[in-house]
Amino acid sequence: MRVAEVMTRDVEFIAPDAPVSAAAELMGELDVGALPVGGASELRGIVTDRDLLYRVVARGLDASRVRVQEVLSAPVVTCREADDLQAALDLMAANHLRRLPVLDAGGRVTGWLTLADLARVLLHESATVQSALAEVTEAGREEVQRR
Repeated sequence: MRVAEVMTRDVEFIAPDAPVSAAAELMGELDVGALPVGGASELRGIVTDRDLLYRVVARGLDASRVRVQEVLSAPVVTCREADDLQAALDLMAANHLRRLPVLDAGGRVTGWLTLADLARVLLHESATVQSALAEVTEAGREEVQRR
């Protein structure tokens, strides 16, 4: 299976000179934990909720004055649409990442590969995972019935 078959294609970017408060607001609106910084053809970094927490909030800085470019994480680890899903998963594990920007053959950002995307695939594709979930669900039903 290829990354392109699994990735999320909707990607919202934030400008490097945007205030951190705008990034936090956009993350909340989109219900995401990270935003790519820049644009599809110029990925400058990624700003995560952890970046905001540790680099702004924990230091007592004013989120309306600090710019995204001051707290973003870079360099960015990426994968390609044509990459094998297992290779992307190995890359995420090796770098302790929850998400990877996905690039097309021309180097433009075309999507995200997230842990949620991977979990969805595992739930649908893996007989082992489906069996384990069925067992857990059945055990839960039996517990409820005993009460």
